[in-house]
Amino acid sequence: MKNRIAELRKAQKMTQPQLAERVGILYQALQAYEYGKQIPSVYTAIKIARALNTTVEELFPVENK
Repeated sequence: MKNRIAELRKAQKMTQPQLAERVGILYQALQAYEYGKQIPSVYTAIKIARALNTTVEELFPVENK
């Protein structure tokens, strides 16, 4: 699943470990989400979005085909 986690995190000059700490997850989990290897739970996605001052919709844009 494509996401904008890395893009929005970097725009706020935040490292993966910093964002992971803010969200309350391991930074390895955050890496997996950023690289699209795993999909976060809805609860975790909301926490990531809040930590980045954005919405889940902005974080995980829906692809219209």
